[in-house]
Amino acid sequence: MLLGKNQGAAPRPQLSVIDVVALVMGIVIGAGIFSAPALVAGNSASATEMLTAWVVGGLVSLAGAMCYAELATTYPNAGGDYHYLRLAFGEKLSFLFAWARLTVIPTGSIALLGYVFGDYASQLYSFGPHSAACYAAAMVVVLTVINIAGLKSGTWTQNMLTLFEVGGVVLIIAAGLLVSPAAEVPATATAAATTPAVTSWGLVLIFVMLTYGGWNEAAYVSAEVLGPNRNLPRALFWSLCTIAALYVLVNLAFLNALGLQGMAGSDAVAADTLRRLWGEPGAQLISALIAVSALTSANATILTGARTTYAFGRDTPLFAPLGRWNARLGTPVVALLTQSAIALALILLGSVTRSGFATMVEYTAPVFWLFFFLTGVALFVLRRRSPDRTRPFQVPLYPLTPLLFCASSLYLLYGSLAYTGVGALVGLAVLAAGGLLLLVRRSPPA
Repeated sequence: MLLGKNQGAAPRPQLSVIDVVALVMGIVIGAGIFSAPALVAGNSASATEMLTAWVVGGLVSLAGAMCYAELATTYPNAGGDYHYLRLAFGEKLSFLFAWARLTVIPTGSIALLGYVFGDYASQLYSFGPHSAACYAAAMVVVLTVINIAGLKSGTWTQNMLTLFEVGGVVLIIAAGLLVSPAAEVPATATAAATTPAVTSWGLVLIFVMLTYGGWNEAAYVSAEVLGPNRNLPRALFWSLCTIAALYVLVNLAFLNALGLQGMAGSDAVAADTLRRLWGEPGAQLISALIAVSALTSANATILTGARTTYAFGRDTPLFAPLGRWNARLGTPVVALLTQSAIALALILLGSVTRSGFATMVEYTAPVFWLFFFLTGVALFVLRRRSPDRTRPFQVPLYPLTPLLFCASSLYLLYGSLAYTGVGALVGLAVLAAGGLLLLVRRSPPA
């Protein structure tokens, strides 16, 4: 069905700057900004250092976006990172990236969003100590069933829900800055215990940068942007500047409402902020809004992640069952079920460790930053390999900007290994399993 009369179709330019800005903001401003600030505060020694981390995150993301802008305008392709890695390093590394997309990155994001949904749904009704995990598992099962049934979310609905999500951020900023300073609220012993004497920069930046994650998805629509040579870099620049401003403001709002220790001790920092202004009804309002936002992001991730898994199975004989398309339902059923099973296993992992959300960040971070670093290196490789190729957009301050991006990615890769726990080891073990499968695939048949 998928490969019928549209088999020869190709993406056509139709996205404006505003469309791409909305796309990037819709992807990046996910539910993570409602959970990560508590973890950042819990590993920061002072409010100034916490806010500095969010500014640094914006600058590093902007440097990376400029690198991606050069790659996307020079090598426009719907494959995005996969295409750049294949050009620079060959088929083996691109296979590992595709394996990571199957097992770690989208599935980890689904589980992460499930825990955000669970944390805030538990503010409305709690099932006990494992309430967040129960909600997360239920979310994965229900959304997977809906997608298997062939229900398609319209772009209007998705945009409206994204608008609610951004509206929630603006509401929190206004509410947090309007309440009286949190000095009036004594910090609890639990909250105080979570604030260190020295900032754990490696861990802090891991949580910050993963919250900024997603802007690189713009590379996947590079072939569909109108006037991409000019508009794609502009869209990336303005979207990240806007996102960074919103992130700093929302953290200022949390800080004003709860204080650094109050943020660190909160399981639902946005709900606690609204609770200070409007009491329990305010907390329930924002909890419901964030839960819907998490569902929206998770549904989009489940839908697109399964399509990536389906394409991987279609192109890789070793994973051929994943490449089956159900003509009757019009969905990649095997890919959806496989993705759901992996996400549920990750939710189980999160439930038996110290924190579901934090464990999912740990699980995805090393693999995420490894391939980000390699994509930055790919820019240098491709410039050297094809010095005469026309580059409609060149990254500013080359080679300093890509060096900054590569160095920060390498540091965050180190930090994700040095400062995290079981989740990081599991993520790397899964990636290593992909390396073993690559060897099996390359072995001659018996």
